[in-house]
Amino acid sequence: MINKYTHKNVTWVDFENPTLDEVREIAEEFNIDPLVANELLSPTVRPRVDYYKDYIYLILHFPNSYNTRGNGNISKKIEEVDFIVGKDFVITTRYNAVDALLEFSKVFEVQSILDKSNMGDHAGYIFFYMIQHLYKSLMNRLETIRDLLDDIEKKIFEGEEKEMVLELSKINRLLLNYKESTSLHKEILESFEIAGKKFFGMDFDYHLRGILGEYYKVEGAMQGAKEYLNELRDTNDSLLTTKQNEIMKILTVTAFITFPLTLIAGIFGMNTISTPIIGNENDFITVLLIMLLMTILMAFYFRMKKWF
Repeated sequence: MINKYTHKNVTWVDFENPTLDEVREIAEEFNIDPLVANELLSPTVRPRVDYYKDYIYLILHFPNSYNTRGNGNISKKIEEVDFIVGKDFVITTRYNAVDALLEFSKVFEVQSILDKSNMGDHAGYIFFYMIQHLYKSLMNRLETIRDLLDDIEKKIFEGEEKEMVLELSKINRLLLNYKESTSLHKEILESFEIAGKKFFGMDFDYHLRGILGEYYKVEGAMQGAKEYLNELRDTNDSLLTTKQNEIMKILTVTAFITFPLTLIAGIFGMNTISTPIIGNENDFITVLLIMLLMTILMAFYFRMKKWF
């Protein structure tokens, strides 16, 4: 599927799962190298930047993950976006719906119709605002993750440590997905900055550095979320360990208290002729009182030792 958008003298062509005929048509219209055109037909494993005479070709991967709190499932995807940036055109190719690009297309159309855009006079500015929008979408997702972590922190201190173990693992999986998909963005964008200065001129240098700046914002937000997650996980583990230790302590104290009672019951339950107390008047009550006294003494001793 092809969507075309035009603003002033700049054209943006957006592919989604392009066919061979669609790629051939656009390649002929914008004089795209056949090797590059062939790359657009299927996803590529690693991102890269290639500098050509009439355009710059780069591949970036973006996370497309979301957390479904209703059933606890997490969908994990890494979406590829190919960019071909010329002087008066931008070609984007994606193989699934990328929400940030769909949103940008609406903004682009409105700005074009109203002619109030500050997108500049060549396609580099279109690419700049496009990347800015993609990173802004990532920042919004990371803010959502921070909100989830705030909610988890509240529940941890409300006594739901056990339930939060799974929630923390889900958030960790999301952040790993984000890190995996953007791990090479810095190197790719640095290479694009060098190529962009040659292709668009030094007047565009500010925007090229701005693209890297947007990436650094996302990287910083991911690092901050990861550190917050690790701190919450350590706190949660400590509270779980403390709670488990308290349970084990109570069970141990209970075992020590009941042990002499079991011993006394066993002794007086032996079928012997000379068992003391047994056979006397009120022998049952006497044995119960001895057991009660032993319980009180053991409890007092443990209390003095501050074992509970």
